[in-house]
Amino acid sequence: MPQPVMELFPASLRAVLERMPEAAKQSLEEIRIRENRPLEVGFGSLYSFIREDGSLTEQGREAYYPGRDQCRALLERITNHSIYAAEEELRRGYVTVAGGHRIGLAGRAVLEAGAVSHLKDIAGFNVRIARAHPGFGSRVLPGLLDFRAKTIRHTLVVSPPQQGKTTLIRDLARCISSGSWHHPSARGWGSRKVGIVDERSEIAASERGVPTFDLGPRCDVLDACPKAEGMMMMLRSMSPEVLVVDEIGRQEDAEAVREAIHAGVRVLATAHAADMSDVLARPVLGKLAAEGAFGAYVFLNKSGGSVAHRIVAAEEAARESERSGPRAAMPRDAPAEPAAWRDGGPPAGEAARVTVKSRPMPVIRSPSGGLKEGSGDA
Repeated sequence: MPQPVMELFPASLRAVLERMPEAAKQSLEEIRIRENRPLEVGFGSLYSFIREDGSLTEQGREAYYPGRDQCRALLERITNHSIYAAEEELRRGYVTVAGGHRIGLAGRAVLEAGAVSHLKDIAGFNVRIARAHPGFGSRVLPGLLDFRAKTIRHTLVVSPPQQGKTTLIRDLARCISSGSWHHPSARGWGSRKVGIVDERSEIAASERGVPTFDLGPRCDVLDACPKAEGMMMMLRSMSPEVLVVDEIGRQEDAEAVREAIHAGVRVLATAHAADMSDVLARPVLGKLAAEGAFGAYVFLNKSGGSVAHRIVAAEEAARESERSGPRAAMPRDAPAEPAAWRDGGPPAGEAARVTVKSRPMPVIRSPSGGLKEGSGDA
Protein backbone atom coordinates (compact mmCIF):
# COMPACT_ATOMS: atom_id res chain seq x y z
CA MET A 1 0.00 0.00 0.00
CA PRO A 2 1.25 3.52 -0.71
CA GLN A 3 3.47 4.66 2.16
CA PRO A 4 2.24 8.30 2.18
CA VAL A 5 -1.28 6.99 2.82
CA MET A 6 -0.28 4.50 5.50
CA GLU A 7 1.61 7.19 7.41
CA LEU A 8 -1.63 9.14 7.81
CA PHE A 9 -3.30 6.45 9.90
CA PRO A 10 -2.83 6.22 13.67
CA ALA A 11 -0.74 3.21 14.68
CA SER A 12 -3.65 1.02 15.83
CA LEU A 13 -5.59 1.53 12.59
CA ARG A 14 -2.48 1.11 10.47
CA ALA A 15 -1.74 -2.22 12.14
CA VAL A 16 -5.18 -3.59 11.18
CA LEU A 17 -4.74 -2.51 7.56
CA GLU A 18 -1.24 -3.96 7.32
CA ARG A 19 -2.58 -7.37 8.37
CA MET A 20 -4.91 -7.52 5.35
CA PRO A 21 -4.39 -10.34 2.82
CA GLU A 22 -1.66 -9.45 0.34
CA ALA A 23 -3.94 -9.82 -2.68
CA ALA A 24 -6.35 -7.25 -1.25
CA LYS A 25 -3.52 -4.83 -0.46
CA GLN A 26 -2.13 -5.06 -3.99
CA SER A 27 -5.47 -4.14 -5.59
CA LEU A 28 -6.65 -1.75 -2.87
CA GLU A 29 -8.79 1.13 -4.18
CA GLU A 30 -10.63 2.56 -1.17
CA ILE A 31 -10.38 2.60 2.61
CA ARG A 32 -13.55 3.76 4.36
CA ILE A 33 -13.23 4.82 7.99
CA ARG A 34 -16.48 5.66 9.80
CA GLU A 35 -16.45 6.56 13.48
CA ASN A 36 -17.79 3.72 15.64
CA ARG A 37 -18.79 1.77 12.52
CA PRO A 38 -17.19 -1.12 10.62
CA LEU A 39 -13.89 -0.54 8.81
CA GLU A 40 -14.38 -1.20 5.10
CA VAL A 41 -12.11 -1.54 2.06
CA GLY A 42 -12.70 -1.68 -1.68
CA PHE A 43 -10.39 -3.72 -3.89
CA GLY A 44 -10.66 -5.33 -7.31
CA SER A 45 -14.28 -4.16 -7.80
CA LEU A 46 -15.29 -5.74 -4.46
CA TYR A 47 -16.01 -4.39 -0.99
CA SER A 48 -15.37 -6.09 2.32
CA PHE A 49 -15.16 -5.32 6.03
CA ILE A 50 -11.96 -5.98 8.01
CA ARG A 51 -11.63 -7.78 11.30
CA GLU A 52 -9.06 -6.67 13.87
CA ASP A 53 -6.73 -9.50 12.78
CA GLY A 54 -6.82 -8.18 9.19
CA SER A 55 -9.03 -10.92 7.78
CA LEU A 56 -11.96 -10.01 5.55
CA THR A 57 -15.62 -10.54 6.32
CA GLU A 58 -19.00 -9.73 4.81
CA GLN A 59 -20.48 -9.25 8.28
CA GLY A 60 -20.18 -5.71 9.60
CA ARG A 61 -20.72 -6.81 13.20
CA GLU A 62 -17.50 -8.88 13.02
CA ALA A 63 -15.39 -5.99 11.78
CA TYR A 64 -13.02 -3.62 13.51
CA TYR A 65 -14.68 -0.37 14.65
CA PRO A 66 -12.48 2.78 14.56
CA GLY A 67 -13.22 5.11 17.48
CA ARG A 68 -13.42 8.87 17.94
CA ASP A 69 -9.78 9.25 18.96
CA GLN A 70 -8.59 7.43 15.85
CA CYS A 71 -10.78 9.52 13.56
CA ARG A 72 -9.64 12.75 15.20
CA ALA A 73 -5.98 11.71 14.86
CA LEU A 74 -6.57 10.87 11.20
CA LEU A 75 -8.15 14.27 10.54
CA GLU A 76 -5.25 16.03 12.26
CA ARG A 77 -2.74 14.26 10.02
CA ILE A 78 -4.76 14.82 6.86
CA THR A 79 -4.92 18.57 7.53
CA ASN A 80 -1.29 18.70 8.73
CA HIS A 81 -2.49 19.62 12.22
CA SER A 82 -4.14 22.83 11.01
CA ILE A 83 -7.83 22.51 10.29
CA TYR A 84 -8.07 26.25 9.67
CA ALA A 85 -5.36 26.11 6.99
CA ALA A 86 -7.36 23.36 5.25
CA GLU A 87 -10.62 25.33 5.34
CA GLU A 88 -10.97 25.47 1.55
CA GLU A 89 -10.52 21.70 1.26
CA LEU A 90 -13.02 21.15 4.06
CA ARG A 91 -15.52 23.33 2.20
CA ARG A 92 -15.15 21.15 -0.91
CA GLY A 93 -15.47 17.96 1.10
CA TYR A 94 -12.11 16.37 0.28
CA VAL A 95 -8.38 16.72 0.83
CA THR A 96 -5.76 15.51 -1.66
CA VAL A 97 -2.56 14.28 -0.04
CA ALA A 98 0.91 13.48 -1.41
CA GLY A 99 0.76 10.97 -4.24
CA GLY A 100 -2.59 12.20 -5.56
CA HIS A 101 -4.62 10.18 -3.07
CA ARG A 102 -7.96 11.90 -2.45
CA ILE A 103 -9.66 11.65 0.93
CA GLY A 104 -13.36 12.36 0.93
CA LEU A 105 -14.87 13.70 4.14
CA ALA A 106 -18.32 13.38 5.67
CA GLY A 107 -19.66 15.26 8.66
CA ARG A 108 -21.84 18.25 9.50
CA ALA A 109 -21.99 21.05 6.93
CA VAL A 110 -21.72 24.61 8.22
CA LEU A 111 -23.65 27.11 6.08
CA GLU A 112 -22.99 30.80 5.50
CA ALA A 113 -25.42 32.81 3.37
CA GLY A 114 -26.99 29.57 2.21
CA ALA A 115 -23.71 28.07 0.94
CA VAL A 116 -21.44 25.48 2.51
CA SER A 117 -18.66 27.24 4.42
CA HIS A 118 -16.89 24.16 5.75
CA LEU A 119 -17.44 20.82 7.45
CA LYS A 120 -17.23 20.09 11.15
CA ASP A 121 -17.80 17.02 13.34
CA ILE A 122 -16.08 14.99 10.60
CA ALA A 123 -16.68 11.31 11.29
CA GLY A 124 -16.39 9.67 7.87
CA PHE A 125 -13.37 9.29 5.57
CA ASN A 126 -13.04 7.74 2.12
CA VAL A 127 -9.38 7.27 1.21
CA ARG A 128 -9.14 6.72 -2.56
CA ILE A 129 -5.85 5.17 -3.67
CA ALA A 130 -4.35 6.71 -6.82
CA ARG A 131 -2.26 4.39 -8.98
CA ALA A 132 -0.52 4.87 -12.30
CA HIS A 133 -1.20 2.19 -14.93
CA PRO A 134 1.25 2.75 -17.80
CA GLY A 135 -0.05 0.97 -20.88
CA PHE A 136 -3.73 1.71 -20.31
CA GLY A 137 -3.55 4.67 -22.67
CA SER A 138 -1.69 2.72 -25.34
CA ARG A 139 -4.71 0.46 -25.82
CA VAL A 140 -7.09 3.39 -26.26
CA LEU A 141 -5.08 6.08 -28.03
CA PRO A 142 -4.96 4.50 -31.53
CA GLY A 143 -8.75 4.75 -31.75
CA LEU A 144 -8.70 8.48 -30.94
CA LEU A 145 -6.29 9.68 -33.62
CA ASP A 146 -7.08 12.34 -36.19
CA PHE A 147 -4.77 11.34 -39.04
CA ARG A 148 -5.29 14.51 -41.07
CA ALA A 149 -4.27 16.81 -38.22
CA LYS A 150 -1.72 14.37 -36.74
CA THR A 151 -3.12 14.63 -33.23
CA ILE A 152 -6.12 13.33 -31.27
CA ARG A 153 -9.77 14.10 -31.80
CA HIS A 154 -11.68 16.06 -29.20
CA THR A 155 -12.54 13.24 -26.79
CA LEU A 156 -14.89 12.75 -23.84
CA VAL A 157 -14.17 9.79 -21.54
CA VAL A 158 -17.40 8.61 -19.92
CA SER A 159 -18.20 6.25 -17.04
CA PRO A 160 -19.77 6.15 -13.58
CA PRO A 161 -17.44 7.03 -10.69
CA GLN A 162 -14.37 4.90 -10.00
CA GLN A 163 -14.15 3.13 -13.34
CA GLY A 164 -10.72 4.46 -14.36
CA LYS A 165 -11.37 7.80 -16.10
CA THR A 166 -8.62 9.73 -14.33
CA THR A 167 -6.16 6.85 -14.70
CA LEU A 168 -6.87 6.71 -18.43
CA ILE A 169 -6.46 10.42 -19.18
CA ARG A 170 -3.28 10.50 -17.11
CA ASP A 171 -1.73 7.80 -19.28
CA LEU A 172 -3.10 9.32 -22.49
CA ALA A 173 -1.43 12.61 -21.52
CA ARG A 174 1.85 10.75 -21.00
CA CYS A 175 1.62 9.08 -24.41
CA ILE A 176 0.76 12.31 -26.25
CA SER A 177 3.43 14.31 -24.44
CA SER A 178 5.99 11.62 -25.27
CA GLY A 179 4.92 11.20 -28.90
CA SER A 180 4.01 7.54 -28.30
CA TRP A 181 0.98 7.23 -30.58
CA HIS A 182 0.96 3.40 -30.73
CA HIS A 183 -0.17 3.29 -34.36
CA PRO A 184 2.00 2.47 -37.41
CA SER A 185 0.52 5.34 -39.42
CA ALA A 186 1.50 7.82 -36.70
CA ARG A 187 5.23 7.19 -36.85
CA GLY A 188 7.13 10.41 -37.15
CA TRP A 189 4.36 12.61 -35.78
CA GLY A 190 6.41 13.73 -32.83
CA SER A 191 5.02 14.77 -29.46
CA ARG A 192 2.50 17.47 -28.59
CA LYS A 193 2.42 20.11 -25.87
CA VAL A 194 -0.06 18.96 -23.23
CA GLY A 195 -1.67 21.20 -20.64
CA ILE A 196 -3.42 19.62 -17.64
CA VAL A 197 -5.83 21.52 -15.40
CA ASP A 198 -5.73 19.39 -12.25
CA GLU A 199 -8.42 20.84 -10.00
CA ARG A 200 -8.30 18.03 -7.42
CA SER A 201 -4.56 17.30 -7.73
CA GLU A 202 -5.33 13.74 -8.79
CA ILE A 203 -4.14 13.58 -12.39
CA ALA A 204 -0.57 14.74 -11.78
CA ALA A 205 -0.36 14.47 -7.96
CA SER A 206 1.85 17.57 -7.94
CA GLU A 207 3.95 18.42 -4.91
CA ARG A 208 5.00 22.08 -4.79
CA GLY A 209 4.05 22.38 -8.44
CA VAL A 210 6.01 19.34 -9.64
CA PRO A 211 4.05 16.28 -10.91
CA THR A 212 4.85 13.02 -9.13
CA PHE A 213 3.24 10.90 -11.86
CA ASP A 214 5.03 10.45 -15.20
CA LEU A 215 3.25 12.74 -17.68
CA GLY A 216 5.90 12.83 -20.37
CA PRO A 217 8.43 15.54 -21.25
CA ARG A 218 6.09 18.14 -22.81
CA CYS A 219 3.40 18.46 -20.18
CA ASP A 220 2.49 21.50 -18.05
CA VAL A 221 0.21 21.23 -15.02
CA LEU A 222 -1.96 23.87 -13.40
CA ASP A 223 -2.58 22.38 -9.97
CA ALA A 224 -5.53 22.94 -7.61
CA CYS A 225 -7.20 25.44 -9.94
CA PRO A 226 -10.92 25.47 -10.83
CA LYS A 227 -11.39 23.83 -14.22
CA ALA A 228 -12.99 26.63 -16.22
CA GLU A 229 -10.63 29.32 -14.99
CA GLY A 230 -7.66 27.00 -15.34
CA MET A 231 -8.46 26.16 -18.96
CA MET A 232 -8.53 29.87 -19.82
CA MET A 233 -5.25 30.44 -17.98
CA MET A 234 -3.64 27.57 -19.87
CA LEU A 235 -4.82 28.92 -23.22
CA ARG A 236 -3.52 32.40 -22.46
CA SER A 237 -0.16 31.48 -20.98
CA MET A 238 1.06 27.99 -21.94
CA SER A 239 -0.10 27.53 -25.58
CA PRO A 240 -1.05 23.84 -25.24
CA GLU A 241 -1.88 21.74 -28.27
CA VAL A 242 -3.89 19.26 -26.17
CA LEU A 243 -5.82 20.36 -23.07
CA VAL A 244 -6.66 17.72 -20.45
CA VAL A 245 -9.31 18.21 -17.77
CA ASP A 246 -11.19 15.88 -15.43
CA GLU A 247 -14.95 15.72 -14.71
CA ILE A 248 -16.59 18.51 -16.65
CA GLY A 249 -20.29 19.20 -16.26
CA ARG A 250 -20.94 22.83 -15.28
CA GLN A 251 -21.91 25.57 -17.66
CA GLU A 252 -18.62 27.40 -17.12
CA ASP A 253 -16.75 24.19 -18.00
CA ALA A 254 -18.63 23.99 -21.29
CA GLU A 255 -17.80 27.59 -22.16
CA ALA A 256 -14.12 26.92 -21.53
CA VAL A 257 -14.25 23.79 -23.70
CA ARG A 258 -15.77 25.83 -26.53
CA GLU A 259 -13.07 28.48 -26.19
CA ALA A 260 -10.36 25.83 -26.38
CA ILE A 261 -11.91 24.27 -29.49
CA HIS A 262 -12.21 27.64 -31.22
CA ALA A 263 -8.55 28.31 -30.35
CA GLY A 264 -7.48 25.20 -32.26
CA VAL A 265 -6.60 23.22 -29.13
CA ARG A 266 -7.69 19.59 -28.83
CA VAL A 267 -9.66 18.76 -25.68
CA LEU A 268 -9.45 15.52 -23.70
CA ALA A 269 -12.01 15.51 -20.87
CA THR A 270 -13.95 13.16 -18.62
CA ALA A 271 -17.53 13.18 -17.34
CA HIS A 272 -19.71 11.10 -15.04
CA ALA A 273 -22.34 9.17 -17.02
CA ALA A 274 -23.27 5.55 -17.63
CA ASP A 275 -23.77 5.74 -21.39
CA MET A 276 -24.59 8.12 -24.23
CA SER A 277 -28.19 8.45 -23.13
CA ASP A 278 -26.97 9.81 -19.81
CA VAL A 279 -24.60 12.21 -21.56
CA LEU A 280 -27.45 13.61 -23.65
CA ALA A 281 -29.74 13.80 -20.60
CA ARG A 282 -27.31 16.13 -18.79
CA PRO A 283 -28.11 19.67 -20.01
CA VAL A 284 -24.53 20.92 -20.33
CA LEU A 285 -23.01 17.74 -21.77
CA GLY A 286 -26.00 17.15 -24.04
CA LYS A 287 -25.63 20.61 -25.55
CA LEU A 288 -21.92 20.10 -26.16
CA ALA A 289 -22.68 16.80 -27.86
CA ALA A 290 -25.41 18.36 -30.01
CA GLU A 291 -22.95 21.05 -31.09
CA GLY A 292 -20.45 18.41 -32.22
CA ALA A 293 -17.86 19.43 -29.65
CA PHE A 294 -16.48 15.90 -29.32
CA GLY A 295 -15.42 13.71 -32.21
CA ALA A 296 -15.05 10.58 -30.08
CA TYR A 297 -16.44 9.13 -26.86
CA VAL A 298 -14.70 6.51 -24.73
CA PHE A 299 -17.00 4.44 -22.50
CA LEU A 300 -15.39 2.56 -19.61
CA ASN A 301 -16.83 -0.42 -17.74
CA LYS A 302 -15.03 -2.01 -14.81
CA SER A 303 -15.71 -5.57 -13.76
CA GLY A 304 -13.66 -8.00 -11.72
CA GLY A 305 -10.72 -5.64 -11.43
CA SER A 306 -10.29 -5.12 -15.18
CA VAL A 307 -11.52 -2.20 -17.27
CA ALA A 308 -13.09 -2.64 -20.69
CA HIS A 309 -13.33 0.30 -23.06
CA ARG A 310 -15.36 1.18 -26.15
CA ILE A 311 -14.54 4.01 -28.52
CA VAL A 312 -17.54 5.46 -30.30
CA ALA A 313 -17.55 8.19 -32.95
CA ALA A 314 -20.04 11.02 -32.52
CA GLU A 315 -22.49 9.80 -35.18
CA GLU A 316 -22.44 6.23 -33.88
CA ALA A 317 -22.97 7.49 -30.31
CA ALA A 318 -26.11 9.32 -31.42
CA ARG A 319 -27.51 6.21 -33.12
CA GLU A 320 -26.69 4.11 -30.07
CA SER A 321 -28.53 6.53 -27.82
CA GLU A 322 -31.64 6.30 -30.00
CA ARG A 323 -31.57 2.49 -29.83
CA SER A 324 -31.39 2.31 -26.04
CA GLY A 325 -33.13 4.39 -23.41
CA PRO A 326 -31.58 5.53 -20.13
CA ARG A 327 -30.47 2.83 -17.75
CA ALA A 328 -29.12 2.80 -14.22
CA ALA A 329 -25.39 2.54 -13.67
CA MET A 330 -24.21 -0.89 -12.50
CA PRO A 331 -22.81 -0.98 -8.95
CA ARG A 332 -19.06 -1.47 -9.11
CA ASP A 333 -19.26 -4.67 -7.06
CA ALA A 334 -22.15 -6.11 -9.07
CA PRO A 335 -21.80 -9.09 -11.44
CA ALA A 336 -20.38 -8.42 -14.87
CA GLU A 337 -22.77 -6.91 -17.38
CA PRO A 338 -24.18 -9.08 -20.16
CA ALA A 339 -22.69 -9.04 -23.64
CA ALA A 340 -25.54 -6.76 -24.75
CA TRP A 341 -23.71 -3.90 -23.02
CA ARG A 342 -21.08 -3.98 -25.72
CA ASP A 343 -23.76 -3.62 -28.40
CA GLY A 344 -25.54 -0.69 -26.81
CA GLY A 345 -27.97 -2.80 -24.79
CA PRO A 346 -31.47 -3.97 -25.63
CA PRO A 347 -34.13 -1.42 -26.57
CA ALA A 348 -35.66 0.17 -23.49
CA GLY A 349 -38.27 2.46 -24.93
CA GLU A 350 -37.92 5.35 -27.27
CA ALA A 351 -35.02 7.62 -26.26
CA ALA A 352 -35.20 11.34 -26.73
CA ARG A 353 -34.04 12.15 -30.23
CA VAL A 354 -31.02 14.42 -30.02
CA THR A 355 -28.82 15.02 -33.02
CA VAL A 356 -25.12 14.73 -32.25
CA LYS A 357 -23.20 16.61 -34.88
CA SER A 358 -19.70 16.00 -36.12
CA ARG A 359 -18.15 19.41 -36.61
CA PRO A 360 -15.16 20.29 -38.81
CA MET A 361 -12.16 20.89 -36.60
CA PRO A 362 -10.32 24.24 -36.68
CA VAL A 363 -6.82 24.71 -38.00
CA ILE A 364 -4.17 23.47 -35.56
CA ARG A 365 -0.47 24.27 -35.51
CA SER A 366 1.90 21.29 -35.45
CA PRO A 367 5.21 21.37 -33.52
CA SER A 368 7.10 21.68 -36.81
CA GLY A 369 5.42 25.04 -37.40
CA GLY A 370 3.19 23.99 -40.26
CA LEU A 371 -0.55 24.37 -40.23
CA LYS A 372 -2.68 21.26 -40.35
CA GLU A 373 -6.41 21.15 -40.97
CA GLY A 374 -8.28 19.12 -38.37
CA SER A 375 -11.35 17.11 -39.18
CA GLY A 376 -12.29 15.21 -36.05
CA ASP A 377 -13.64 12.40 -38.25
CA ALA A 378 -10.50 10.46 -39.12
